[in-house]
Amino acid sequence: MIKYQLRCDADHEFEGWFRSSGDFDDQAADDLLECPVCGSNAIAKAIMAPAVARRDGPRAGRLADIRRTMADAATRARDYVEKNFDYVGDEFPEEARKIHYGEVKPRGIYGEASKQEVRDLVDEGVEVAPIPGSRLSETSGPVKPRKARKKAGPKKSLN
Repeated sequence: MIKYQLRCDADHEFEGWFRSSGDFDDQAADDLLECPVCGSNAIAKAIMAPAVARRDGPRAGRLADIRRTMADAATRARDYVEKNFDYVGDEFPEEARKIHYGEVKPRGIYGEASKQEVRDLVDEGVEVAPIPGSRLSETSGPVKPRKARKKAGPKKSLN
């Protein structure tokens, strides 16, 4: 594995791991690389300092950076869904089925479903994916993760 420091055409820098330098070249040529900040496909290798092993624990810092990057990506994904998809609340399983079976016009939706409801949707071939919990207040629409419900168990926010 080889790690490259990458930069998009908007000067956002991020790391990328590849099996070889050829893998980077192939993926860049096919526009398969994307900036995690702005989504640009114009990606190039940035100048990197050589990695030198030290005893003062740089691994912990790298792990913290990775966690921060992942949290930022999750926030961007959640923000995108909240801005561009319709919130259907507890009606998510029914609405997802209607879209899947062509009963209503296809559109992006998100809402809540129990673990069992998600399993049932997946068994039917309905594509669903979890998204991080919402940050909006109770009065403005989608909200923080809901508490467990007695009859159906905990609900998850889904796309």
